[in-house]
Amino acid sequence: MTLEQKIGQFFFPAVFINDTEENIQAMEQLITKYNIGGLTFFHSRASAATNYETKKKIVFNDDSYQRLKDLIVRYQKCAPTPLLMSIDAEWGLAMRVEKTPQYPYAITLGALPESESHLVYEVGKQIGLDLKSVGIHYNLAPLADINNNPNNPVIGYRSFGENKEKVAHFALEYLRGMNDVGVLGCLKHFPGHGNTNVDSHLGLPVLKESLDELLENELYPFIKGIENQVDSIMIGHLAMPALNDGKDTSATLSKNIIEELLRKRLGYDGLVISDALNMHSVSKLYDKKGQLEWEAFNAGNDVLCFAENVPEGIQEILKNASPERIEASYNRLMQCKEKVGILNSNSEINTTLDFETAAVLNRKIAQYSITKIKDSNNTEIVLDASKKGKLAKISLYRPIDNVFFKTLSTSIPSSEFAIEIGTEEALLALEKKLSDYDTLLIALFVPKAKPMNNFDIDKAVLEFLEKIFMSKKCILYVFGNPYSMQVIQNISSAIGLVQVYQDFKEFQESAAIQLIENLDCKGTLPVHIEGI
Repeated sequence: MTLEQKIGQFFFPAVFINDTEENIQAMEQLITKYNIGGLTFFHSRASAATNYETKKKIVFNDDSYQRLKDLIVRYQKCAPTPLLMSIDAEWGLAMRVEKTPQYPYAITLGALPESESHLVYEVGKQIGLDLKSVGIHYNLAPLADINNNPNNPVIGYRSFGENKEKVAHFALEYLRGMNDVGVLGCLKHFPGHGNTNVDSHLGLPVLKESLDELLENELYPFIKGIENQVDSIMIGHLAMPALNDGKDTSATLSKNIIEELLRKRLGYDGLVISDALNMHSVSKLYDKKGQLEWEAFNAGNDVLCFAENVPEGIQEILKNASPERIEASYNRLMQCKEKVGILNSNSEINTTLDFETAAVLNRKIAQYSITKIKDSNNTEIVLDASKKGKLAKISLYRPIDNVFFKTLSTSIPSSEFAIEIGTEEALLALEKKLSDYDTLLIALFVPKAKPMNNFDIDKAVLEFLEKIFMSKKCILYVFGNPYSMQVIQNISSAIGLVQVYQDFKEFQESAAIQLIENLDCKGTLPVHIEGI
């Protein structure tokens, strides 16, 4: 290969599973002409990761999985060098592709006891097998970020929690699971995106920690990853002035952070990939096309994720980079391609999606992660109220035929009510209907995992809960992000509180069985929740 062709390998432009034929052909030409090294797949141009502000509507497509499979074959056929296909699949292909197995969020896994870390390994393994079934060999996951800011708008549920040892241990188990089935992983977002309150898709978070503080906390999981030969590390779009001569330069563009800290001080010689270069924290910095790609490469990134200016970026790097530096990055990438066997033209994919194994695994995780925060003999109280006709079940944001209520119905019969749209009128009408009941079993299916707009819990619903906790005996089951409990006033007045994390069928059934049989809950909260 010429130097120019080697530079082409560093570019991983975004591709979209549900895209126009015109765009697909344009990408084929780009791959062939510039010897592109890999691709990063997204659902469509309306996906959250590519459509931050314009609110394009996502059009779902039940054929996305087959379409992805076909596209990968097509793109590989036109590639002069086998492409390393990548995707963000933190909780499985389902993060990007319909009708594929979904696994629990990292925060749910973080609730597992350390003794059950093998379940995190199994999640990594199953995700790896699912990715391989379509021809993807590189998962841009897991997060090594420590969840130490409850107001973080973008990390939260995607992190294993606030305990640095547990985050490191679980991230490594997840990576090991993927590696054991021939899929590369990636620790992100170096040097740590946990303690931020800005979404780096929209702006640049600035962290005020000193290097000593970072070494003590944020960097710990990355250091453990380096000790265990992690395949790759992704650099986050966040500024750390203490590491950068006082400047608010994004880590992705900082030699001090990548070359000095990560490479020299921490001794990492593996693959370094930038976070997506279309993110607004960096994408608008330079008027000249190709300048951003050069600055990211010059800072120390080997792979330029979601590079938008491929021809210009190649020329800028060719003009400015030393042959030695180009060779070093090229060799790191080729080692990764070799590790997963894609340079061998005979490498075949024989795996298929295994929904059954995913369901069994999700049930085991549910049984070990559900967390009892407050118990005033919940089971006894509910059974007693049920016998006296004084119990009502309330489902918030799901109809009454939800799996949780259905599983409870025979053993704990009661009146059931549902609020699917939280209007003031609906809640007032419900309050009147509840006058004859003194005990309420409330299932809150948290609408959104991200904290924006109070997780999309309506104001009227929050006011209803605040009031009802003070006037009735309430047992609350939260199906969703545990941080959502922070926005519920008077939650400490509930006589029972159980955190379930996910709304999957397996989690709803496990939560119901736990209540019916008064089983011990083995999970622990992976983060500190104010007011709990």
